[in-house]
Amino acid sequence: MQTEDQKYDCELVEFTEQGLDIHAVGLNTQRRHGEVAEARILAKASSMGFGVAKPWGDERYDFILDSGHCLSRVQVKSTRRLGSRGYTVMIGTGTATQYDETEIDFLVAYISPEDLCYVIPVKMLKGRKSLHFCPRGRGKSKWEKFREGWCQMACPYDEFGPSKIVTPRCRDNGKIQMAICPLKVLR
Repeated sequence: MQTEDQKYDCELVEFTEQGLDIHAVGLNTQRRHGEVAEARILAKASSMGFGVAKPWGDERYDFILDSGHCLSRVQVKSTRRLGSRGYTVMIGTGTATQYDETEIDFLVAYISPEDLCYVIPVKMLKGRKSLHFCPRGRGKSKWEKFREGWCQMACPYDEFGPSKIVTPRCRDNGKIQMAICPLKVLR
């Protein structure tokens, strides 16, 4: 039985025609906000057709995505505050908290007020402690090319054969068949 406080201080899950929709009520800690962000990313990836695995125990990644051709270790970082430089996602405060290729493959920066994901290869994070995003065009962000860049993990034009997963970004290209994805060149 839930108490009155517990009833209103929980995440709400709804099934919609497009898939799973997760809402959060009473987010009063950064940890809770991060847990809800993780759940939204898991739901989004699963709805695109990725297999999803959650590690048991302490790992540097939050989950593994399976495209059918490869497994990708994913770390999620999120923000909900808009500042003067746009949205800022903190990825490290010291050398112990920075990520490298031995720990994760991608960092997914989730901007919760915009419901946007930036899928960034870990190699692009070297020496950075924070990332700044301007999804509404308030400035030029070098990260904009990674917005909803799930295709990096499931390219329909991959050299290992076409992926059955078609991400919204690839679907938007219509009949244009790219020889190589501009995002894959960066990896």
